[in-house]
Amino acid sequence: MKDAFEFEDDGRTFSVIMEERRAAEVERWWWFTVSKDVHRYAPFQAAPGDTVASVQSRIVQYYNDLVFRRAQPAEPRAHWAQRGRPGRPPANKAAVVAEDADVEVIGEE
Repeated sequence: MKDAFEFEDDGRTFSVIMEERRAAEVERWWWFTVSKDVHRYAPFQAAPGDTVASVQSRIVQYYNDLVFRRAQPAEPRAHWAQRGRPGRPPANKAAVVAEDADVEVIGEE
C-alpha cells in the first residue's frame, strides 16, 4: 500500500497521504487535500486492509457528503440571550398560551 497518491474525481484532484500522529501510541491517518479547497482533511484512520481503491472510495464519499452538507441552507438559531434556560419558562410565552388554549378537555363539564 502506498503512503501517498493522487487521483481525479468529478474534475477535482485529490492528494492523499498517510501520516503518523504521535500520542500515547502511534496512529496513522489518511489526510487529503482537494484542488480548489483550502482545507486539509483527515476523516479516518489507516487500517491494515486499506487499498488505494478503498481509500479513494471512502475519500470521495466523505467529500461529496461534505460538499452536500455545506450547500444546505443554514439552520436558523436563536440568539444566545433568547435561548431557554433549565427551569425557566420559554422566551415566547404567548405561543405556549395560544397552544394550550386549543386543547380540548374531554370528560369535564
